[in-house]
Amino acid sequence: MASTHWNLSTDGSTHGLYITPDKQLVAAAGYQHIRMYDLGSSNPNPVINYDGVAKNVTGLGFQEDGKWMYTGGEDCSARIWDLRSRDLQCQRIFQVSAPVNCVCLHPNQAELIVGDQSGVIHLWDLRSDHNEQLIPEAEASIQDIAIDPEGTHMAAVNNKGSCYIWALSGGVGKEPTKLSPRKKLETHKRYALRCQFSPDSSLLVTTSADQTARVWETTDFTETQILKHEAKRWVWDAAFSADSQYIFTASSDGVARLWNVATGVVEREYQGHQKAITALAFRDEVRVSS
Repeated sequence: MASTHWNLSTDGSTHGLYITPDKQLVAAAGYQHIRMYDLGSSNPNPVINYDGVAKNVTGLGFQEDGKWMYTGGEDCSARIWDLRSRDLQCQRIFQVSAPVNCVCLHPNQAELIVGDQSGVIHLWDLRSDHNEQLIPEAEASIQDIAIDPEGTHMAAVNNKGSCYIWALSGGVGKEPTKLSPRKKLETHKRYALRCQFSPDSSLLVTTSADQTARVWETTDFTETQILKHEAKRWVWDAAFSADSQYIFTASSDGVARLWNVATGVVEREYQGHQKAITALAFRDEVRVSS
């Protein structure tokens, strides 16, 4: 398998890697910048720079047709960027009262969910500009949020190791999505860092500072697998393969690993990083780590 190396950040860690819907570019979110790299080129330099963003950019993603990008950051805001514009300017800003840790777009492409360090989940309706708030647990920072591809469940993990699950309904046309609390999972003994649903919506993976990634079945949210390596380092990020049968993980020991979900066995290790791997993205045959 051929590999390409980019110098993604010279001024701090990369907080997230995100592949564009057309699989042409990968975006790296970092301190005061967003940089996009050409996946089909060996050019180590970014082809697009979004410099001048205040503080850390902690979350990022794309509208399904690649028309716009959304970001969240420690400047206490979520932003919408028009990717069809040449001036790389932010078009819409949603301001909150605490640094933003994560952003997630509903599959209906019309609602942005924002999680902040004060423990609030904000539901921003892009159609009406209306927003609602949830506080699943007092004094617990929201670390990551995910919605399954079918739009039936939302998960949020916090710095106390808990994962909250909601069942989703509505969200069609101009109707806002309704959330019904379904379950609280004590997923990890320490900081939870990421949560991600599988492409077929059947599984949820959570990662943590407790040195594990854990896999949960979405039928009843029972634990089906614990992915733990003898290196015993933080698991920062995870991504499912397209067939939902494998999970990539990124760890503090500088190694990315490919796990078989059914057996919990490491199938392959990707070595060569000299520092912790804090972010990972995978889409079909495109794999990127930093």
